[in-house]
Amino acid sequence: MEEPTIEILSETENFSVWQTADPDGEMTYHLEVGPVTVHFYWEDWEEFLALMREVVRVTGR
Repeated sequence: MEEPTIEILSETENFSVWQTADPDGEMTYHLEVGPVTVHFYWEDWEEFLALMREVVRVTGR
């Protein structure tokens, strides 16, 4: 079985966001926060991004 290709979207010293395509071709997104990795399918990733945009809007940061 071929290993999935990982594309790092962004990373800092403590955080990382990367994506892969699962075996059926659906894109999955992975948010690494220290020792924890949260996995998102596309629809959940879009909802998470909307949530973060709202946090930025409300806090002004």
